Amino acid sequence: MPDLFAPFSLRSVELRNRIAMSPMCMYSAGTDGRVTDWHTAHYLSRAVGGVAMIVMEATAVEARGRISAGDLGLWDDDQVGPLTNLVRQTHAAGAAIGVQLAHAGRKAWSSSKGVGPLAAVAPSAQAFAAGWQTPRELATEDVPAVVEAWAAAAARAAAAGCDFVEIHGAHGYLVHEFLSPLSNHRTDGYGGSLSNRLRLLLEVVGAVRGVWPQERPLLVRLSATDWVEGGLAVADTVEIARHLGEAGVDLVDCSSGGNTPTPPRPIGPGYQIGFAARVREGAGVPTSAVGLITSAQQADTVIRTGQADMVMLGRELLRHPYWPLDAASRLGADITWPVQYARARR
Repeated sequence: MPDLFAPFSLRSVELRNRIAMSPMCMYSAGTDGRVTDWHTAHYLSRAVGGVAMIVMEATAVEARGRISAGDLGLWDDDQVGPLTNLVRQTHAAGAAIGVQLAHAGRKAWSSSKGVGPLAAVAPSAQAFAAGWQTPRELATEDVPAVVEAWAAAAARAAAAGCDFVEIHGAHGYLVHEFLSPLSNHRTDGYGGSLSNRLRLLLEVVGAVRGVWPQERPLLVRLSATDWVEGGLAVADTVEIARHLGEAGVDLVDCSSGGNTPTPPRPIGPGYQIGFAARVREGAGVPTSAVGLITSAQQADTVIRTGQADMVMLGRELLRHPYWPLDAASRLGADITWPVQYARARR
């Protein structure tokens, strides 16, 4: 059996292989933030296609924390019902599913997408880029309410039956803004040293872990580097991941960039895999690798050589929802196909 199709466990969740669907915003919810029929079809097709784990798109913990007016949300109890239906159908298709709990911070409803009715908040009053709104600096006394929003959203995800939640700490959104010295210029206990800049994330992890069932895993996505001199570097991320493991995080999802308009360079197949390998070795926590992973052989090599414990596919699964079934054929893996599709097996 190829390593890519070896089972993997995160706490009580048994995954049928090492392939996960990476969180990708679809901007297709109504303004109420609820899962729609379109989302159900979108995610269910990947479960039928053989992925082991689906990490749903950024799901806002506050209405003001949406990236766009079309983001999913879990800031209200009315958003639980449609999610519960999606979770039930995904389980029936054999996959684990969870939500990526997020807050967009200074990148929420920016003028580049049309100014929203709720002002953005951030660690410091610094716009993401020219033409974007300048956020309000989050007051120290207001931080606990934001942390509680994450915990409340996690409790709703648990009520919906999600197998895991992932805290979004990457791509220039609120948690990443606190982590990076490029966007965090605070002078209170949440700014300055790395340990201070890490404080918000650890408080969120603690609050979520406090309401999240102990038998279910907790993930965190990080941007391993800002790709800018003076920003977060991989060595910082290794240190952050070490603290996360001690705080009860079960897997670190390693991405990069997003906190400045500067694009990563160079980009090529698997260009972020090394970040997952560095964090896995240096922090001693399971990791997932993401970033232009497209071929079955490439994905299998990542797992076989111990660079990561899971691979996350994004755009490749948008192109090919049944990629895992095809990958199994290419690698000679003997897996169970959906009975409805068995006649197409090769």
